[in-house]
Amino acid sequence: MIELIKTIKEDFSIVWKRDPAIKSPLELLTNYPGVWSLFWYRIANKIYYSGFKVIARMMMGINQIFTGIDIHPGAKIGRRVFIDHGIGVVIGETAEVGDDVLIYQQVTLGGVSLSHGKRHPTVEEGVVIGAGAKVLGNITIGANSKIGANSVVVKDVPKNSTAVGIPAKVVKKGLDKSLLSHNKLPDIDKELFEYLIKRVAIIEHALLTGKKDILKEEEELEHIYEAFIKSMKE
Repeated sequence: MIELIKTIKEDFSIVWKRDPAIKSPLELLTNYPGVWSLFWYRIANKIYYSGFKVIARMMMGINQIFTGIDIHPGAKIGRRVFIDHGIGVVIGETAEVGDDVLIYQQVTLGGVSLSHGKRHPTVEEGVVIGAGAKVLGNITIGANSKIGANSVVVKDVPKNSTAVGIPAKVVKKGLDKSLLSHNKLPDIDKELFEYLIKRVAIIEHALLTGKKDILKEEEELEHIYEAFIKSMKE
């Protein structure tokens, strides 16, 4: 019981570190559904693993009505996890979330099969998951990694990496101590379209001018394309 109270206190106190918008403790009562959802989850989780699974599910069902956040009481969630805004967040039964994870609104930690056993993601410590991202299946998001907004992740992401896109691809490796900056993430589709536009422009120029010597431009584009494909496969 003492450990449970300590964990709940950490859930409330982490808001002051993760959200610069908070100005008063009173705001915790009215503006942070993610905090309150975790509060009820902590209690329901203890009840669930004490054998009273139906009661625990009912508690989290009521919590969902008031907070708009759906957390299965059987999920395993670490300490100092912060669900920012929180509306639409879904965390499945066998999901595991490590310490100091930051989850934005509309995130889903879901499954891709109806089989029993481990079917939801494992999110290791220090991960940041951007708004609207869907992390699906029994996969692992490595420690300190970042998932871009609206990405769909269906494969493992190595630790200290950044993954974006549908399906998500790792576009950056290496520890980044800053929180996720959505405006600085690379746009995979944009890079591909730019390549195609440049290639069409070279071909049009050759046809209109009759210029045959476009080998140099072709080689430069091929290097860009090969680097792009290589990054997608890594």
